[in-house]
Amino acid sequence: MFQLHKTIVSEEILEKEFVCNLSACQGACCVDGDAGAPLEESETKILAEIFEKVKPFLRPDGIKAIEAQGTHVTSEFGELETPLINGKDCAYVIFDGKTALCGIEQAYNEGIVDWKKPVSCHLYPIRVKEYSDFAAVNYHKWHICSDACALGEELGVPVYQFVKEALVRKFGQPWYDELEKVAQDLKK
Repeated sequence: MFQLHKTIVSEEILEKEFVCNLSACQGACCVDGDAGAPLEESETKILAEIFEKVKPFLRPDGIKAIEAQGTHVTSEFGELETPLINGKDCAYVIFDGKTALCGIEQAYNEGIVDWKKPVSCHLYPIRVKEYSDFAAVNYHKWHICSDACALGEELGVPVYQFVKEALVRKFGQPWYDELEKVAQDLKK
């Protein structure tokens, strides 16, 4: 672990390798698990604002879940999350054949909205836990991503490079530049 500004960063994000392999996992992270995607407070407002624009991209079951539960939910632990369809799929998930994709991201890709998706989804396999004085930036290992780990190893892409755009989105370019410097120093 090392400190970078107001973050405590796990060295695993520099050492582990990862590249999403949708052809292998088919987007399992959007349909497996027992909770929705973690959300930041500011993202709950964005979801409420863009719902009508994103709605045409969503499945009927997702729309029904969102209309019943809201554009976000609060877990029993007080955490903000995307709603689920029958306790399983993220309400914002869509399918391209058998592959799960994000309906919000599809609307973004088509220029309908200017918000890509929740930053927690964009950052995966990095998870950020906010504390009062700092944020913990950790690598999250999930068995459904074993093909992504294998592909990352094959291509030689460290986690932090794979999620560069998301890290810059979350912490800013200067933070990412310093992270790269730490990564280079560790290689020496």
